[in-house]
Amino acid sequence: MTGRIAFQGEPGAYSHQAIHDARPGFEALPCATFEEAIEAVQSGRADQAMLPVENTTYGRVADIHRLLPQSGLHIVDEVFVRVHINLMAVPGAQLSDIREAHSHLVLLPQCAGFLRKHQIKGCVSPDNARAARDVATWGDRTKAALASELAAEIYGLDILARHIEDQDTNTTRFLIMAREPEMARRGDHMMTTFVFRVRNIPAALYKAMGGFATNGVNMTKLESYMVDGSFTATQFYADIEGHPEDANVKLALEELAYFTSFLKILGTYPAASVRD
Repeated sequence: MTGRIAFQGEPGAYSHQAIHDARPGFEALPCATFEEAIEAVQSGRADQAMLPVENTTYGRVADIHRLLPQSGLHIVDEVFVRVHINLMAVPGAQLSDIREAHSHLVLLPQCAGFLRKHQIKGCVSPDNARAARDVATWGDRTKAALASELAAEIYGLDILARHIEDQDTNTTRFLIMAREPEMARRGDHMMTTFVFRVRNIPAALYKAMGGFATNGVNMTKLESYMVDGSFTATQFYADIEGHPEDANVKLALEELAYFTSFLKILGTYPAASVRD
């Protein structure tokens, strides 16, 4: 499989690492924002987009749930990437030389134990890949970056310490988006993602969810978020196991539709192997 896949961030970002791992035949297209990555697919400059949706440490990625339903794109796959953080510096630098480690605000606390042990000051950078690029540009042996192994490769840095994160469970889930849906069943374990708003009637959400319970459909995620800047307009984002053509899923979605004012399927795709 080949093509071009857009991502938010600079070369070497963890989204780029996800492309490197899950879509090795694709050319990666860096974009400044999530909106730009989505637009790249809409306009045909890219065939797909790799978008992070949630992280085991920091939860939901801001704005993604709002952007997905408006994008007109479809989820065609999911990818889980372990976030391994590495300390990297210019060639010739030693761990004992490092006085500052630069990275994104969310990465620094994840390495607090390592930085404290080695008396290294954490410094905030707009992006972890940007930090790697800056360290390469500065050429200062006392400055390092916390980033992916791919960033070290791209910017010609030496990795002084690998996998220095304090927790060994930090994982980001990505969704791969495309212009056209892939509704065909592509495995025994399928996932379906959709968004909906419930009707303004008593216990509407409770009744809407009842169809999944009675039909034995496993809902792996249900999140709410405000829409249109209103405290009274709430939209729900859900992941379920199964395909819309499965008899039990079909019945559950029909019952859901009865209690909702808006329902949109964002995609049906194979479950990532880590789910099994």
